[in-house]
Amino acid sequence: MATLRLGDIAPDFTAETTMGEINFHEWIGDSWCVLFSHPADFTPVCTTELGTVANYYPEFEKRNTKVIALSVDGLESHLKWIKDIEETQNVTLQYPIIADESKTVANLYDMIHPNANETFTVRSVFIIAPDKKIKLILTYPASTGRNFDEILRVIDSLQLTSEYSVATPANWKDGNDVVISPSIPDHDIPAKFPKGYQQIKPYLRMTPQPNK
Repeated sequence: MATLRLGDIAPDFTAETTMGEINFHEWIGDSWCVLFSHPADFTPVCTTELGTVANYYPEFEKRNTKVIALSVDGLESHLKWIKDIEETQNVTLQYPIIADESKTVANLYDMIHPNANETFTVRSVFIIAPDKKIKLILTYPASTGRNFDEILRVIDSLQLTSEYSVATPANWKDGNDVVISPSIPDHDIPAKFPKGYQQIKPYLRMTPQPNK
């Protein structure tokens, strides 16, 4: 299949999860979504990641974002693994893990990279908007756990920039100044950005975050 790219519609699927069968697009509904894959059950780095997401779950909820994990092991294995995750990370898992023994979803999302490993999925991250379009794709090696603070930061940026004619600069965090889109002429700025702006260069104009 063709490689997924930003702006593509996220492939739909029906799958068994630890919280019952889902149709992916229906399950997302009007929310944002983070789909993230794991090389296998009962692996150390994955266990810490799933625990971290459980701890961060209220932050995802505040952002109207659903999270769903995937591993190419079966449902029974997932359910046993959840007990270990909850015990070792001192959490309760509030989100589903997709059982993908057939690798159907992993192949739909190109999560198996043969030159890295022929059978296990890499650590993929997809952020999907309510319109079901893919807004971010990240790929980590199996040996590197993900930074979920960065994933939350990207969600903040995506949600902000989808509503306003702005972009977020390097190392931006929620509440910092933002960049006015180059498509906005100077004479339209006062009406669109009443908090004022600073012109550093004609193409680089900063303004306070408009929704703060």
